[in-house]
Order: sequence, then C-alpha cells, then structure tokens
Amino acid sequence: MIRKSRVRRIEKPLTATELEMMNVIWQLGPCSVLQVVEQLRPERELAYTSVSTIVRILEQKGYVTSSKEGRGHLYQAAVSKEEYQRSTVQRLVTSVFDNAPALLVRRLLDTESLSADDLAEIRALLRKKGS
Repeated sequence: MIRKSRVRRIEKPLTATELEMMNVIWQLGPCSVLQVVEQLRPERELAYTSVSTIVRILEQKGYVTSSKEGRGHLYQAAVSKEEYQRSTVQRLVTSVFDNAPALLVRRLLDTESLSADDLAEIRALLRKKGS
C-alpha cells in the first residue's frame, strides 16, 4: 500500500541547494534519492545521505511528498516549478522592488543582455497581457 505524507505549504523560499534538488525533482518527476544523486553527477558530487537529508527537509517544508516504494521512497513535487516561480517573483517585487513590477522589468532591461528574440517575446507577452 502506498501512503503519501501530508503536504504543508510554507512561503519560505528555497535555499540554493534545495532549489538545485527541486530542479532535479521537477525534471524527473517521481524519483528516488538515488536518482537525484545520479542526476546531479558529475557536476555535483554530493553524498547520498546529504541528498536524502535535503529531500526530507523539502518534504517537511511542503515542497515534496513521498510515497513508500518497496524498501525506499519516491519523492514528487508538491509545488510546481511555475507556482514556485510566481511566488518567488511576487516576493521579489514586494521585498526588493517596493511592490513596483515595472521597476523589476526596468532593472531586467538595464542589466541583462537580452537577445532580439528575447525582446520580441517580451513585446508579444506585453501585447497579449494588454489585450
């Protein structure tokens, strides 16, 4: 029998290492700790126990759920990447850009090297949002 753990939503942002693990989980879908470890290699050599600890912290924070699979567990995202991106951008706009989204966009345009394709996509998104 598969038993899922309870999901708790926490508004606390992910640490850099937690986000790294979540990116793997978002990419793989339901996966084991071993699969996360293997996906991180060879760029990132983390011990199995370290990854296991981080994944369990993600579960405690409500970002992943687990289900028993044989002798181990499978972990699955409880928060979609898009949902996390929206929440993070909103938190950034509120805390860093004085609740002014236009200021965020201005800084992005000022500081990033945007390609012609990027600019065209942004224009198209703005047109669509305005209609």
